[in-house]
Amino acid sequence: MEGLDTLTRSLAQRTPEQLAALLTRHAEPLARRPAPTELRGLASALWSYETLHHLVLHLDHPRLQVLAATARLSQERAARDAHGPTAPAAGADYQSLMAHRLSFAQLATAPVPPEDVFTALGATGHARTAAEAGLRALYDDGLAAPTEDGSVVVPPRAPQLLAAHDLGPFLVHAPELVPDDTADPGTPAASVPATSLHDESRAAAATLAATVDRLLASLATQPAALRKAGGLAVREIKRLAKAAGASEPHTRLLLDLALAADLIALTRTPAGITALPTGAYDDWLLLPPGRRLAPVLAAWSALWAIPTHTPFGETPTALVRGHDRHAPALRHALLATLAAVPLGAGAPLPHTPSPGPEPARTDAALRGLLEAADWHRPLAVSRQPMAAERAAHTLHEAACLGLVAHGTLTPLGRALLADPRSLDEPLGDLLPPLLERAHFQADLTAVVPGRPAAALAGLLASAADRESEGHAVTWRFTPTSVRRALDAGHSAGTLLDDLTRASTTGTLPQPLRYLVQDAARAHGRMRVLPAACCIRSDDESLVKELAAHRALHSLALRAIAPTVLVSSSPPAATLEALRAAGYAPALESDTGATTVERLPAHRTTAPTPTRDPHAPLTLARRLLGLSPGSQDTATSSGV
Repeated sequence: MEGLDTLTRSLAQRTPEQLAALLTRHAEPLARRPAPTELRGLASALWSYETLHHLVLHLDHPRLQVLAATARLSQERAARDAHGPTAPAAGADYQSLMAHRLSFAQLATAPVPPEDVFTALGATGHARTAAEAGLRALYDDGLAAPTEDGSVVVPPRAPQLLAAHDLGPFLVHAPELVPDDTADPGTPAASVPATSLHDESRAAAATLAATVDRLLASLATQPAALRKAGGLAVREIKRLAKAAGASEPHTRLLLDLALAADLIALTRTPAGITALPTGAYDDWLLLPPGRRLAPVLAAWSALWAIPTHTPFGETPTALVRGHDRHAPALRHALLATLAAVPLGAGAPLPHTPSPGPEPARTDAALRGLLEAADWHRPLAVSRQPMAAERAAHTLHEAACLGLVAHGTLTPLGRALLADPRSLDEPLGDLLPPLLERAHFQADLTAVVPGRPAAALAGLLASAADRESEGHAVTWRFTPTSVRRALDAGHSAGTLLDDLTRASTTGTLPQPLRYLVQDAARAHGRMRVLPAACCIRSDDESLVKELAAHRALHSLALRAIAPTVLVSSSPPAATLEALRAAGYAPALESDTGATTVERLPAHRTTAPTPTRDPHAPLTLARRLLGLSPGSQDTATSSGV
């Protein structure tokens, strides 16, 4: 308990802003536990085995080495100071083995002077500076805590968690990528212009934005049904891939990202579970192009899955909550490694291996990349199964998202690596503003030379059929498409006025005007009467009485025959109103048989919790015993 007491005192010395930053950095693992109500509860959550296992995956080589060395020394010191039962003899029973394994001497830790840690690492000079910086970072993340005399305490489970990993010698800097020796030394390296990174990223971002738009629009039109076993069926993925104009692996990636970004949700219906856009999708459509992509890219950095990677024997699917906790750390390690590669010196993307029973061969460039990436996240790269396959698919996903090009990071990739929550500005530089005007042509087409705004796209989609995609989007007007706009409530005058305001020239071609006017003349020559239900009776006088009854005015009853009334309310409401007025109606089915009425079972949808950006600071103030509006801050201890 001494370690938790030390960590609790260390947390109490932080300012609310420092504690809120800690809560934000560890939001994901802490969200899997009940919210702490006191600082000691937060300390217990940070040093629980589940949270600790998640956090060590995101430690780089220096921090992990310092933590592992401290944990080893701490356990050795505790075992020396507190004698436990002697090791059981060979062939001892299970209880004796477990008593020795779980004895205090095997689980306890003791404070360790920092000098002992640096000596154990052989850290001198620059290595000593790096080790000290690693120790301070562990203090900041709550993975270690300083005692009053300057010693270090670490979580009691840290020795068990890290003892099985051989981390090798202490390395201050990440290894440099080794050039491919198989290349012909007489062949000059291909020159890559500096502007190509921006151009590649801009092209990928524009394609991504258009693809996500089409994918979500298709889901809004026709929700996708999930299998009973979970995930989308292959036929649904094929349909959405065709609608989005993307490959099936790319479609699976975008579906998972849209789900993680709360743009789509899984909803239970009587027919099963379906995927459809959320209310946030409507607000998302009103955003500029860059701000639309920001939550999608941020979701990729934290996604617990590699959607384009399907291990051998598994069926490719999408919209399944991932359980790969190593995936975010693997992404960070690969991006951080590529960030150090100068333009023109990077290797091309590795081939994505096809699933098979035999392990895929790893080329020299990918092996070197994995070795260098190990420094950034030692426990999440090459120490995991199928490391080469997972890395290759992750790199291809990064290229599709505009983060990687020519074997190095694009400016967008560097922005994501620095802070996934601050992508609006770099994305705004990549994607031009949306266009609000279209070129209307005499061949009954409308062309938008770029990405249309939501209002323009909605107007054109209501009265024309989208014909082509790319750098310019084309819609074609037909009698059927114009009739669709008239059915939606437009008149010939309002439709022509709206199209004229959307024209770059302020005028419309004469053929388009004739098409709209001709469609309007033929529209509505026959009428379809809306009716929620009908009331029939052989007694014509009773029918007249019902139509004139004041208490039934809310039903808006209309006589369409001497023995038939049309009600604007559904059958249940109509029955209730008739009975409240003193009549005794019976419910009839569409076949004419009397229907037995049963009480309906009502259901409701649980509200989706909203994410409050100020929640970490509010919780930090509450844990420190400060009022929510207080400006007082605790004294900082410098950790």
